[in-house]
Amino acid sequence: MTNKNENLKVLVAGSTGYLGKHILQELKNRNISFKAIARTPSKLPNLNKDQILEAEVTVPSSLSGICEGFDVMISTVGITRQKNGLTYMDVDYQANKNLLREAYQAGVKKFIYISAINGDKMRQLKIFEAKEAFVDELKNSGMDYTVLRPNGFFSDMGDFLEMAKRGRVYLFGNGQFRLNPIHGADLAEVVVDAISSKEKNISVGGPDVLSQNEIAALALDSWYKDVKITHLPDWTRRLTICLLRTFTSSKTYGPIEFFMTAMAMDNVAPRYGSHRLYSFFQKEVEKQKH
Repeated sequence: MTNKNENLKVLVAGSTGYLGKHILQELKNRNISFKAIARTPSKLPNLNKDQILEAEVTVPSSLSGICEGFDVMISTVGITRQKNGLTYMDVDYQANKNLLREAYQAGVKKFIYISAINGDKMRQLKIFEAKEAFVDELKNSGMDYTVLRPNGFFSDMGDFLEMAKRGRVYLFGNGQFRLNPIHGADLAEVVVDAISSKEKNISVGGPDVLSQNEIAALALDSWYKDVKITHLPDWTRRLTICLLRTFTSSKTYGPIEFFMTAMAMDNVAPRYGSHRLYSFFQKEVEKQKH
């Protein structure tokens, strides 16, 4: 990181989430001045009080003037599951739009937003409908920006571990679709690098490109289980999505629709990072054992 970036002031929204905390640590590692927006400051015990700006991103009045004096806004604001009466449009779209408005008015030089891999190709899904609506706003804002599209996080692979713990992993189809999930610490490096990048769109994944079968095998091995994988016909996946869309609200089917759709395609992004999925699985198993 150049001296120029060390003199920048960065504001981070979504700072109490999985990725947000890694970004704060990466900024600290590089001696870049930053502050974090948080609804609940107690969720950031490692920061000094003067590094936290208490606000609610879904309440525009609480954000008034919050971006004054900052050069870069980084937003990881988004939800996987709709709760507390908030929808994807309330959070992934409108809350980020609130931040963008404040950033623009304060003269912030750059807005970095974290979406997800292939979000622009899957706008029909509720979660991406909201994320990509905000990306459109960002592109038309007149501000300098970078949109990051990471592959799934290591933490998103928890379902594999939970099934493996019981001795068998269930997959839709033949399990040959590939992905390269990324660790939050590795992704945080890419996010902070984006401060000085001229790229408008950056797709990124972890160092290991694995099929679903291979991920299942790693999860089972982490629990010292025999490799037992059951492949369910893909029509059961399609039927499940159809039934959920018909008989439940988007609050219920939104995240399931997203995961089930993502599992039926390759999601491979440019490889980056040093953290390996198998090591992550082993550490998670150790945590559960103690």
